[in-house]
Amino acid sequence: MGLRTLPPRSGHQYSISFGDWHAVVTGVGAHLRELTFRGHDVVVPFDADGLVPTCNGRILVPFPNRIADGRYVFEGHAYELPLDEHERRNAIHGYGYRSSWALESLAEDSVTLQWRVPDMNGYPFDVLVEATYRLDAAGLRLQVEATNNGDESAPWAMGFHPWLSNGGHARGDSIDADNALCTLGLDASTHVTVDDRLLPTGTEPVEGTRFDLRRGRRLTEAFDDAWTDVRHDATGRTRAVLDRPDGMRVTIGGDASITSFQVCTGTGFPAETRPTGVAVEPQTAYANAFNTGRDLTVLSPGERTSSSLFIEAEDMHA
Repeated sequence: MGLRTLPPRSGHQYSISFGDWHAVVTGVGAHLRELTFRGHDVVVPFDADGLVPTCNGRILVPFPNRIADGRYVFEGHAYELPLDEHERRNAIHGYGYRSSWALESLAEDSVTLQWRVPDMNGYPFDVLVEATYRLDAAGLRLQVEATNNGDESAPWAMGFHPWLSNGGHARGDSIDADNALCTLGLDASTHVTVDDRLLPTGTEPVEGTRFDLRRGRRLTEAFDDAWTDVRHDATGRTRAVLDRPDGMRVTIGGDASITSFQVCTGTGFPAETRPTGVAVEPQTAYANAFNTGRDLTVLSPGERTSSSLFIEAEDMHA
């Protein structure tokens, strides 16, 4: 009897390329598993057969970040989601990453995947999500669309969770030293304060604090924080910029739908799962939006919402 060929645990691997750029997107969760520019990692890659380390490359739908106790009330009805951050008693990062996404189209430089939310007790809304990854000369474009096919309104928020590579190859706590050689800039005027469950308790101005990243700041301190009141330029785009010691500048952001960023340095994470870089996550709403209503999108029956995101890179030493 011959050996059985098993598919990758992260599902089918969709490779796309354009010029100096190459990306791999997975069938399970529509994760961005690899993104390289001129052969160098822009995001931290992970193995196709391994567990996804620390939410790397995930599209966070139908909500990013945390929902306290997995419970929320929407339009007078109470819902309860499964808890997946047990030590803090939170539901986290939605459920799109758990499922296989259907291939809608594949070209040399783009791939479109689709996921219809299954009937869940905690989120029984019939929402169809479509994600298109596309490469061009400047980098990666990600378009995420959600359509409410049901007869009742649905709560919605979205985030994207790549770990931007710091250009190094350290492991565990040694990653802190490589991160400290990087500078992160984020033009946001407000920091979100949290409790010990990383749930929002309020906001504060960044002026005069370690959370002021508007002129760029070395990553010498640990962050697992959200920033809001982000600035959008004349084209409607907002962005965060990571400058690496090897001369690569990585820019990540999105359109007017992006209202906040989460940044996580991974400090103290287990060595075997800690990515070699920093997570910079554009979001349409920050943690616990299903309860607070802050920046929450309400999709009426038949309504569609869309977010456009991007990752770009350039060699500042060239």
